[in-house]
Amino acid sequence: MSEIDDDEGTKLTDRLENNSTKSIKHSQPSSLASKFAANSSSTPAASTTRKPETPKLKDNGKKKSFEAENEERYSWLVDVRDADGHRIDHPDYDPRTLHIPKSAWAKFTAFETQYWEVKSKMFDTVVFFKKGKFYELYERDADIAHSEFDLKLAGGGRANMRLAGVPEMSFDHWAASFIAKGYKVAKVDQTETLLGKEMREKGGKKEEKIIRRELSCVLTGGTLVDETMLIDEMSTFCVAVKESTSDTGTPMFGICFVDTATGAFNMTQIEDDADCSLFQTVIAQLRPKELILEKGCISPLAVRIIKNNTSPGTLWNYLKPRVEFWDEDIAFEELSRGAYFPAENLDDHTNWPQILKTVTEKPLALSALGGLLWYLHWLKIDKELVSLGNFSWYDPVRMATSLVLDGQSLQNLEIFANSFDGGDQGTLFRLLNRCVTPFGKRLLKNWLCHPLRDIRSINARLDAVELLNNNYDLQGALDQGFASLPDLERLVSRIHAGKCKVKDFVRVIESFESIYEVIVKLQTEFELGDLIGKLIRNAPPLDECLTQWRDAFDRQKAKSEGLLIPERGVEENFDCSQDNISRIEQEFADLLRGYKRQLKSQEIGYKDNGKEIYLIEVPTRIVSSVPKNWQQLSGTQKTKRFWSPEVRTLVREMLEAREAHKTIVSEMQMRLYEKFDKYYSHWNKAAHLVANLDCLLSLAKSSASMGSPSCRPIFIDDQRSVLNFTELRHPCYFSEHDFIPNDVLLGGGSPNVTLLTGANAAGKSTVLRMTCIAVIMAQIGCYVPAESACLTAVDRIMTRLGANDNIFAGQSTFYVELAETKKMLSQATNRSLLVLDELGRGGSSSDGFAIAEAVLHHIATHIGSLGFFATHYGTLAASFYEHPEVEPKRMAILVDEVERRVTFLYRLENGVSPGSFGMHVASMCGIDELIVDEAEVAAKEFEHTSQVKKLLETTNDGQFIPLGLQSDFSWLMKLVEGQKADLDSAQSIHTILKAIDRL
Repeated sequence: MSEIDDDEGTKLTDRLENNSTKSIKHSQPSSLASKFAANSSSTPAASTTRKPETPKLKDNGKKKSFEAENEERYSWLVDVRDADGHRIDHPDYDPRTLHIPKSAWAKFTAFETQYWEVKSKMFDTVVFFKKGKFYELYERDADIAHSEFDLKLAGGGRANMRLAGVPEMSFDHWAASFIAKGYKVAKVDQTETLLGKEMREKGGKKEEKIIRRELSCVLTGGTLVDETMLIDEMSTFCVAVKESTSDTGTPMFGICFVDTATGAFNMTQIEDDADCSLFQTVIAQLRPKELILEKGCISPLAVRIIKNNTSPGTLWNYLKPRVEFWDEDIAFEELSRGAYFPAENLDDHTNWPQILKTVTEKPLALSALGGLLWYLHWLKIDKELVSLGNFSWYDPVRMATSLVLDGQSLQNLEIFANSFDGGDQGTLFRLLNRCVTPFGKRLLKNWLCHPLRDIRSINARLDAVELLNNNYDLQGALDQGFASLPDLERLVSRIHAGKCKVKDFVRVIESFESIYEVIVKLQTEFELGDLIGKLIRNAPPLDECLTQWRDAFDRQKAKSEGLLIPERGVEENFDCSQDNISRIEQEFADLLRGYKRQLKSQEIGYKDNGKEIYLIEVPTRIVSSVPKNWQQLSGTQKTKRFWSPEVRTLVREMLEAREAHKTIVSEMQMRLYEKFDKYYSHWNKAAHLVANLDCLLSLAKSSASMGSPSCRPIFIDDQRSVLNFTELRHPCYFSEHDFIPNDVLLGGGSPNVTLLTGANAAGKSTVLRMTCIAVIMAQIGCYVPAESACLTAVDRIMTRLGANDNIFAGQSTFYVELAETKKMLSQATNRSLLVLDELGRGGSSSDGFAIAEAVLHHIATHIGSLGFFATHYGTLAASFYEHPEVEPKRMAILVDEVERRVTFLYRLENGVSPGSFGMHVASMCGIDELIVDEAEVAAKEFEHTSQVKKLLETTNDGQFIPLGLQSDFSWLMKLVEGQKADLDSAQSIHTILKAIDRL
């Protein structure tokens, strides 16, 4: 860029742009002084409206004329309407657009026209408009900048608009600051310099009176691609959701999401249950940062699920059906027309990713892609992302190969977000995440969403973890080789887009060279075992890919100056351009030698002052000898600076040569990036290899620092499910001195279900959660905090914890509780782990007790799942006294009846808790003793479970047969008589016969 253009900056640009139309000048803001509130759901704050101000003019007639002109000119900013003419309070109002009447367009200056053509199409977006060396914000955007960041507000000086400005060098900082506040940011750049404009106008018509500008990009919190703006190493997802209904009336969803930083697209289509359980699982796994929804086509239940699994700062974008949120037909057509992949014609899909070739069979998923595609096109980033071809089909549960963790379990077990503030403090991911690379951390999160189910795969990971912990040299080699790697997945994506900084490009090449060195070292110096050895054997041929880059350009200059200087002979255009600049520089040198001889002084030299280059600096004492045709441009007390006619001509030639060279350098840089991008699949595969090794390394470190005791879990493939942990601790506690461990025995030689009772706050929920977390840790290939662990692989963990209602859907706490229980009963198998905590408490005592008894009986008798059934219905144990698959256990306590005090021992022991000790807890909380005494009397006389207990004590003479068993006996007789046809009855019959035998 020419230094004249740089330093003339805004002043030169303003002079050029404002000469075309006469602007009204005044010292105060115009009638645009009102602050206009942000009406988009993605804009977090609304500004207050203040009364418009007008300048104080001496002449009353002029004042009235000014007010009348501006009232007419800017009335459309006072009474805001969208492009369709809808006011803000209209249900179809579109906050993204602004209606500007034709009469206003006619009165705009050329610059105003250029600005409002952009702003009217993105009214809810903060527009940074390039002016010389600054980015400026006008009117409503300037108000936001002033109120949010206290940027100085100026008005009246440029095109009658208030403005705030920031230097061009600080754009990334300010854009990131606005985005962090929840705003969208648009960047409008000059597509030519002032010199470039003059060069363009030399041989053409001067139709454009201002420097050309174009919208270069739109930045949002969920679609950032620039590494300098990304503050989180984890994936940030922009998710498009298409909702519909199946022929049977059940909800269906098409989902497409993208991590714009890596260019990875994923698509899925699901047919869900009435509670949208699968949709909830997807949203809980992704936790979107930005949403693309079809306006008027998303159900209240889906909205509630999204809100419960996202942060308050999530951006919500509602697109118009078909016009913006494309259906499957338009989406497919736009994919063809978009020229994202090489093709001979619109019907040629040879180079399409395989997923896109077959996605027509999934219309909802294709429509979701259509909505996302339109939005990315609006953001100006669709080409660089889609053309990567990084498309995958997303299976949220992977039932065939993974332990299924639904959205409810991810929340209840606090896998990624805690229940306190939604952060990661105290979560399982925070505990296990010791990865040293950003892309390793992202893969580890995926591993936690989908723990393994195949025993051979689990043991292969455990073998790798054991190998790493037994070989510190191997662990050290991986640590040292990976610790300094940048985010290669993201940077490779930037190279494909042609928007990678030169210094980052060098970092990428050197990083892959380091990876290759690590691979060679592992192959030659270490025994790698099965899993790590397989990963290394499948490594891409990096040596072949890297050979051409060893001497392709001057790396030192690339690092220090940010310039790609190719070796001579590699790029002919570059060489010619460089030779031309060198020739002009030589001519400058020749002229200078001549001037020194002419003026008889060796003190003459060239000087750049920022505004002008190659100024001839002459000592003051010999200025009288300077030819009269030299033009003085500046000077000091000791020297004066001139341009001779010859130098002036050469300066112009040099500026044009530099401008042309700049274009050649840019084109050459793009060619080098394209050359690198040809091996995109190899680079991506190498990054994935490193991510896998990093995750194994993270599991090894977590296993080694688990505290004592800890062990490698042993998996068995037995027909009967088993889950045995000895001295199991919660993994967040690293020492046996900080936590009371417990034995967990489910299945195998023990009953499948533990009926857990205990006082309030005795530790029941902790036992439930730590058991589930231990299973997840074991099945991702990590050691567990226990003395010993033996289990069969679990296919699904389902939890029913806590009390929630759904007011918007008209569903009570009890309704939600039973809906979740129904899902458990329909999806659980004999390989599942179920956890139910206080089922039935949302209803009356009698109803709750009856439901709890029936559900527990069905799980233990007919499903055969492993699990815990925690309850305060202590008398429930009587109904399962002789049940072979139910074992009563309790949390041990010490009770002081006199003081009404309870000491919690946090030990799991056999037996049934004598009560919940609610009165003791009430007394410990400071409730008046008189109230507690009366409550205790009432509980003994009237509480339902107390009445049940009395009944059992008087009737249980050894002949009592539980109602559940009576029902099963009836079911068994009907089965024998052929009235029932149950293909999965073998396990149920076996359990029923065992129960009868015990009687």
